[in-house]
Amino acid sequence: MRLRESIDIRISSSLASIDADAWDQLVGEDDPFVEHAFLSLLEESGSVGRGSGWEPTHVTAWRGKRLVGALPLYLKTHSYGEYIFDWGWADAASRLGLSYYPKLVSMVPVTPVTGRRFLFAADDNPAEIVKRLIDGCHEAAESTRASSIHLLFLNPEEHDWVARDGRLMNRLSFQFHWRNEGYGDFEDFVGNFRSSMRKKLRKERRVAAEAKLQIEELRGDQLGMDDWLALERLYRATCGRKGSYPYLTPAFFELAPSRLDGSPLVFTAKDEGRIVAASINFAKGGHLYGRYWGATRRHDMLHFELCYYRLIEHAIDHHMRRFEAGAQGTHKLRRGLMPVPIHSAHWIRNPVLQEAVADFLPREAFSVQQQIRELRHHGPFRRAGDESLRPNRASG
Repeated sequence: MRLRESIDIRISSSLASIDADAWDQLVGEDDPFVEHAFLSLLEESGSVGRGSGWEPTHVTAWRGKRLVGALPLYLKTHSYGEYIFDWGWADAASRLGLSYYPKLVSMVPVTPVTGRRFLFAADDNPAEIVKRLIDGCHEAAESTRASSIHLLFLNPEEHDWVARDGRLMNRLSFQFHWRNEGYGDFEDFVGNFRSSMRKKLRKERRVAAEAKLQIEELRGDQLGMDDWLALERLYRATCGRKGSYPYLTPAFFELAPSRLDGSPLVFTAKDEGRIVAASINFAKGGHLYGRYWGATRRHDMLHFELCYYRLIEHAIDHHMRRFEAGAQGTHKLRRGLMPVPIHSAHWIRNPVLQEAVADFLPREAFSVQQQIRELRHHGPFRRAGDESLRPNRASG
């Protein structure tokens, strides 16, 4: 019997050094953000890289000349744009006289979405490749003298693999996601709400419609340069109003038409032919991801229309399984997005800080589980015994 070649680990400072087709053969069917095109667009546009605090340090696994595994990894000099917060850990490190930065983070930069971090072909041995990619993270930590390793927004299967490996500590948080329960259309979805919640949702949609704006749905291949430049202006203006840092550079939007395929999904609102608001989203396979919102001025309820209701309609119409609407936001609950557990995994070099965090994480997880249960109880959906009959579509 022929023995399999051993797996060698390499660390890459740029995706440009890795063949795009070889990388994308490892990517799952539902994840547009770890495709070579998206990650390399972040690098090429300067949204990550020198000066951004996100230095590409990707781990790749090879059998001979064949790429068999990969893990997007970044050397970070701050904790911004992660959305699984470790500021308290950084403060504790400072009190101990330790340097918390640089650290290593595996996620899609400034993109709080779940998905595969451990990339490998479907017919390969996941346990072996996961182990070697974690080995690679530790090799990168040694070569960069990083204080810690953080694997963020793991999917549940990856959470189990990492737990079995045993070298990283598991952490629990939560987000609000929408799940398709086999709805026939949007009204079928709303029909599962309690009466008071149905009325509020329908009122929000009526208010948005009264603005008399023209709503358009555009896929990536329908978006031209003028569209992307208009989206960039909305994005930057909204970041300025909210006081948030515009992580995506102008070059990201300029390069997007030639780099991204059909995965972008944009809903625009136009007033006399001019885009006045838009949501930028991404779709692949059975998953839909809400990402950015921008508007020139306030329009009542338009944010909810373009960022939630139109996307849920799209997901139902296209038989998609899940819609993720980004980080935080309990306001999502009453609109049908329910709390779900989010998994991450962590390793800290300093044993004193590692022990303190290890003591904290189970207590944090217990609190998160309680929050999830409480929030689910207050969701908009009918509970057993609330209503004996399903409402007809004309009812409130």
